[in-house]
Amino acid sequence: MKAIVVVKPNLLLIEDRPFPKIEADNQVLVRVKAGGICGSDLHIYRGESPVATYPRVIGHEIVGEVIETGPAVNKVKKGDRVAVEPVFSCGQCYPCKTGRPNVCEKLEVFGVHRDGGFQEYIVIPETNLHVFSKEIEWNDAVIIEPFTIAAEVAERGFVMREDHVFIIGAGPIGLCILQYLKVVFEVKCGICDVIEERLKRAEEIGADFVVNVSNSDLEHEVYKHFPKGANVVVDAVGFPETFESALKLASSAGRIVLLGFDKRASSIPQAPITLKGLTISGSRLQAGKFPHIVELFNKRKLSGKNLVTHVFPFERVMDTFELIEKSPEKVCKVVLSF
Repeated sequence: MKAIVVVKPNLLLIEDRPFPKIEADNQVLVRVKAGGICGSDLHIYRGESPVATYPRVIGHEIVGEVIETGPAVNKVKKGDRVAVEPVFSCGQCYPCKTGRPNVCEKLEVFGVHRDGGFQEYIVIPETNLHVFSKEIEWNDAVIIEPFTIAAEVAERGFVMREDHVFIIGAGPIGLCILQYLKVVFEVKCGICDVIEERLKRAEEIGADFVVNVSNSDLEHEVYKHFPKGANVVVDAVGFPETFESALKLASSAGRIVLLGFDKRASSIPQAPITLKGLTISGSRLQAGKFPHIVELFNKRKLSGKNLVTHVFPFERVMDTFELIEKSPEKVCKVVLSF
C-alpha cells in the first residue's frame, strides 16, 4: 500500500509499505478515505515541530471505512464510517487520572509521535474510532477532528451562553472555533486576521464583526464592539505578540485561551492579570470531545463544507503544501482523498 512519509525535514516520499494486519483483539482495520492537512503536518515537513520524530507517516485528521475487526471489538462493525481520534494516553499519570489525557505525560499523537493516517490502510484500537452517519460525505467528515479542538477551547475558556468572545486568527482552527461557539453557545463573536479572504469566510460563517489587523487598530475595533472588553479571548495564532494583544483585549474576570507552540518569550506584565482577575489557559488537542462533535455532525448542526476549499488525490500532497504556503489567501482546509 502507499503511505506519505516525511523521512526527515524537507524530504517527503510516497512509499510502498506492507499491508497492515490486526495483531490485537481490540484492533480495527480501516481503509482511509480522506485526510485533512493541518498546519502541524506542514510544521513536521519543514522541521518546525517541537515534538515530532522522524521518519513519520503524517496525518491526524482522518476518516475511513471499517474493513475488518478484531474478536474483542463490539462498538464498530464492517462498513461503518469512522473518524479517528488521534490521542494515545497512558491512563495512569496525573493528567490522565484528572480527565486530561490530551496532556498525558506519555502522550503520543497519531501522525506526530507514531505513524499517522496518510496511508491507504491503518490498524488502530477500537477506542480511537467514532462512528458517524453514512449520510455525511467523507470530505465534510474530515473536519470532525478540528471541531473537537474547538470544543476543547470552549471548555478551557469556560465559555458561557451570550459571552462576548474574540478570536485572534481566522485560519481553519479559528473558523472552527467561531462556528462551534456560534452554534453551541450563541455568543457574540468577533475575529481578526491579516487575510481579507479569511475574514469574508468568517462573516459567512456568522462572525458578528471582523477586523483586518493589517489596516485597522485591533484594540480600538474590539472595544468599539465590546466596550468592556471580551469575556473570552482565543489566541489561535500563538505568536508572542498575539498573546500580548489578548491580555489587552480581555475584560475583567475574562479568560484567555492559548493555542500554539511558539517558544519565543512574550512581554506580559503581571498587573492586568491580577487587577482584572484573568484566567489564562493553554489548550492542546482535546479530551473526550469526539462523541459530542459527531452528534452535532449527525444532527447537521455542524458541517465542514464551508471550510473545505480544495480536494486533491493523496499522490499530489506536495502540490497541496505548495498551495498552502504560497497562496494562503486561496486556502482554508485542504483535503487529501485516498
